[in-house]
Amino acid sequence: MHPNKPNPRNDRVRITRPDDWHLHVRDGQALDTVVPHTAAQFARAIIMPNLKPPITTVAQALAYAARIRAAVPTGKAFTPLMTLYLTDRIAPDEIRRASATRTNGLGDMVVAAKLYPAGATTNSDAGVTDIRLVYPVLEAMQKEGLLLLVHGEVTSPEVDLFDREAAFIEQQLIPLRRDFPELRIVMEHITTKEAAQYVREAGPHTAATITAHHLLFNRNAIFTGGIRPHYYCLPVLKREIHRQALVAAATSGHAHFFLGTDSAPHPAHLKEHASGCAGCYTAHAALEMYAQAFDAVDALDRLEAFASFHGPDFYRLPRNSGSVTLERRAWQAPQSYPFGDAELKPLLGGELVPWRLLEG
Repeated sequence: MHPNKPNPRNDRVRITRPDDWHLHVRDGQALDTVVPHTAAQFARAIIMPNLKPPITTVAQALAYAARIRAAVPTGKAFTPLMTLYLTDRIAPDEIRRASATRTNGLGDMVVAAKLYPAGATTNSDAGVTDIRLVYPVLEAMQKEGLLLLVHGEVTSPEVDLFDREAAFIEQQLIPLRRDFPELRIVMEHITTKEAAQYVREAGPHTAATITAHHLLFNRNAIFTGGIRPHYYCLPVLKREIHRQALVAAATSGHAHFFLGTDSAPHPAHLKEHASGCAGCYTAHAALEMYAQAFDAVDALDRLEAFASFHGPDFYRLPRNSGSVTLERRAWQAPQSYPFGDAELKPLLGGELVPWRLLEG
């Protein structure tokens, strides 16, 4: 039997050590809780730059990487891969400085820049107001080989919340793809059948990450038994037809779909608020949740490629060595974790999770 395929009973699966290609870890004391969760499961992670203030320079990104590394538990090998936050004023020279970090042999790398349409999600107020304003920067990224990561939603108030991803593809992504044909673009945390179809057909330089919570849940989860704020994220959970399309994409074996948790920690009191924050915290059980989603459609044999191969291949980075093992063994996720002076309530907190990552 192939060592990376589940045994005939489908109760255990071993995969090459995976990476998380979309992650929020915040800063300060919060790092001490959330970084160990990710380092226990993943070898590398793409770190989102939407702090306050945002990470807009290479110097800021490398300083942030050092703070993240300081929170990695002793004995764990984990590499943060850094990104820049695009604003209307970022200069092409910053892209050239970022590119140099990938070849100078000094350690931490800046591998991508993130496009947040202004006001699209948490800490996106400094985002791009008109994509044409950053065309010189995108030209530099295309030349230097830096990836563009996009939060794929328009923010026009006249566009329905559930239609903003499809509108972004039509209004911004298709023209962007036409104007920069060699720029590698990752459409982050896709949530619709339209996005999945677009990525399938967009050619070799377009890919997408898919979260575990968008594979497992549709928008009913937000409202079952009352408003459940810990299921609220942006882009918001969609109809069941879209969830099914995402599962089909993730388990298809298509090389341009790969794992990105978009795990996004917030203090519980700000999630459970009259104007609650968007974001689901899943880093505590990320691989277990992906295993649950793949197992539900009898596709555990496709998990390794999605979690461990497609991402590094698209980023043109080496695949990891080593492996991790998941076992079908139910465990109860903690209700909460310490989060600086507050508490962090994870998705599925207090509930039984059917798969468990084995230690060692």
